[in-house]
Formats: sequence, structure tokens, C-alpha cells
Amino acid sequence: MGRPREFDEQDVLATAGEIFWAKGYEGTSTRDLTAGTGLTHSSLYGAFGDKRGLYLKALDQYLDRTLRERIARIERSHTGAAAIGAFFDEMAARSLADPLHRGCMMVNTAIDAAPGEAEFQRVVADETQLIEAFFRRAVEAGQASGEIARRQSATDLSRHLLSVLLGLRVLARVRPDADLLNGLARSARAILTT
Repeated sequence: MGRPREFDEQDVLATAGEIFWAKGYEGTSTRDLTAGTGLTHSSLYGAFGDKRGLYLKALDQYLDRTLRERIARIERSHTGAAAIGAFFDEMAARSLADPLHRGCMMVNTAIDAAPGEAEFQRVVADETQLIEAFFRRAVEAGQASGEIARRQSATDLSRHLLSVLLGLRVLARVRPDADLLNGLARSARAILTT
């Protein structure tokens, strides 16, 4: 029988996630991970498999604590256009509050992943579908109540909102300007009524 783990897996994933988020998958070395987590190479990979496995688990934890939590929380307190507005306002504020200008770990994964990284692409595709579904539910609720125009389908509007969101998160890395990011959040709300 093996020795019990002497570390908290969630804490290690959070620390590894911060390192990956700041440096990217390819830019993060085993030395970065062992120095940051305080674990040896064998402990780290014994617990999580390999670097890819650790990255995927850290990304999943990041998505649970950020994106999935945000969608669930906003849907509990807002519907329709208010849900979309709250989501975009929070995303812009979060992006501007990050002194490292890391953007979004999921979006960074989409940009940085090599074309052959099918597992990374699958995770990102699944999460973008989750975001699109959130936007679609909010648009459909807003169209049903009359607060969102019906000139475009809920599907088209939700996909447009997804593209604005992804653009906002990319720009947060390279142009973390309050006027720019808040303007994107305003335009996301404005498209719903025009």
C-alpha cells in the first residue's frame, strides 16, 4: 500500500494553475511547477500523471472557480439582458483588476495550444458551448419578456456575444485599457436592443 499524500490536491492544482496561467502550457517548465508547488518531480507527476494531465486538471479547477461559478451565480440572481450585462461587466472588471494582464486561462489555451492538441481543443470547445448556452438562455428569456429585440435569433445573438467575450479576454492581455474593455461590455448589451 502506498503512502498517503501529504499535500492538498486542490491547493497544488491552484498553485500549478496560477503558474500555467501566467506562463502558458509550453512556457511552464517542470522546474517552475516543482518550485511553485514545493513538490518533487516524482510527487507531482505521481499524483497527476504528466504535465498535460496536471494542466488539464488545473484548467478544470480554474473553470470551476471562475467561469462555471460565475454563470451559476449570475443565473441565480439575473435573467435576460441583466444577466448578460452582469456577466460582461464582471468580465471587464476582472480583466482590468489583474495586474499581470493574463487574460483568461481558457482563451489562452485556445490561442497557445498546438494544432495537434486535441484534448485541449476539446476542453475549450466544450466550455465555449457552455458560455454560448448561457447567453442563449439569457437572450431567450429577454426575448420572451420583450426586453431583447427579436430581429436576430437567440442562437445568432448568443454566438455574437461569445465572440465579443472572447475578443474582450484576448484584448485584456494586450490592451488592458478600461475604455476599451468597458466599451466592449457596453456594446455587448447594446446589440441586444438594436
